[in-house]
Amino acid sequence: MIPVQQNILSGRTVLLVVGGGVAAYKSLELVRRLRERGARVRVALTAAAARFVTPLSFASLSGERVFEDLFSLTDEQEMGHIRLSREADLVVVAPATAHLLARMAHGLADDLATTLLLATDKRVLVAPAMNVRMWLHPATQRNVATLRADGVLFVGPEDGEMACGEFGPGRMSEPPAILASIDAALHSAERPLVGRHVIVTSGPTREPIDPARFLSNRSSGKQGHAIAAAAARAGAQVTLVSGPVEIADPPGVTVRHVETALEMLAAVEAALPADIFIGAAAVADWRIEPAPDKIKKQPGGAPPTLVLRENPDILALVARRESERPALVVGFAAETRDVIANAQEKLARKGCDLIVANDVSAASGVFGGDANEVRLVGADGVESWPRLDKSEVAARLVARLAERLGATAEPVR
Repeated sequence: MIPVQQNILSGRTVLLVVGGGVAAYKSLELVRRLRERGARVRVALTAAAARFVTPLSFASLSGERVFEDLFSLTDEQEMGHIRLSREADLVVVAPATAHLLARMAHGLADDLATTLLLATDKRVLVAPAMNVRMWLHPATQRNVATLRADGVLFVGPEDGEMACGEFGPGRMSEPPAILASIDAALHSAERPLVGRHVIVTSGPTREPIDPARFLSNRSSGKQGHAIAAAAARAGAQVTLVSGPVEIADPPGVTVRHVETALEMLAAVEAALPADIFIGAAAVADWRIEPAPDKIKKQPGGAPPTLVLRENPDILALVARRESERPALVVGFAAETRDVIANAQEKLARKGCDLIVANDVSAASGVFGGDANEVRLVGADGVESWPRLDKSEVAARLVARLAERLGATAEPVR
């Protein structure tokens, strides 16, 4: 197993903003778990939250007074909302209702909770919880996109049965998953990769058949781009080599856009040396000598014969370099069955240090989606993670890699 990272919560202060949803009861368990890990927890309730769970319950578990009123004469005499927001190491919103997300996205500050969120200079992690139709509504998705662009971190929501009886995405993540995301957020907030160079490949490649057609795959690039963004937030100099995708380049990252596997290999080699290489791209295994003109269908004729040539194995070539080999080489394994066994075989065959394996069978429903359930496979064991948003998978992976890199290797020059 990969060693458990040092308890980063000990002595930290978490400001927990509780929104008005039935999932507020889960936040009581979150407070208990945070306290067990040595964190100080200060709780701010919205007026609606206090209708679901009493302030006394949170006060009893946190050992702290609970804050509710923006216009408290005693608290605001010392500008309490400013102090609360600035004295925390991390702000967590759980549950984050559709209404609360909307107010955050539009910068409203009409109660204590939203004023705290607007006044803070710390990272914010939100755990959405709402009806499936509310979560999927275009307005909510616009608000989520705005908040992500502002740097807000998300954990969940998960698929499951709602209190209203409907089923789908909208359930608040369970306390262990939120706790893991808090760990990752605090770890990455320390910028452990300052001075390091990270190369990430992402998306598919396209191998042309003729000027109108190509071979490719269903990779969206979402996971690779999220990893590049997380590495940049952790302070790394990041080179992202991206195949054709329909998502924006992440901020703070040097991007090299390519089409084919050969172009991707050339871009990776040009970007070396690096401290970490993460091969998240779904590189086509085969290529074709493309026809100069569009291949025409002949009425009643036989289909054209396509002669396939094997593409270079970028991950293996980087992992087995005799010079300029990154200290950590990480590959991805998208499998439809025998996920762990296939990932272990790939780990040995490619010569890399870690494989991030996930199930992309039709039953999993994750290929190209916004969430992933992965296993981190190394020579020392397998670590299984719960189903998480791809941005959270990225944050946790970057935290793990920074931990492994540690002080054992000098930064590349």
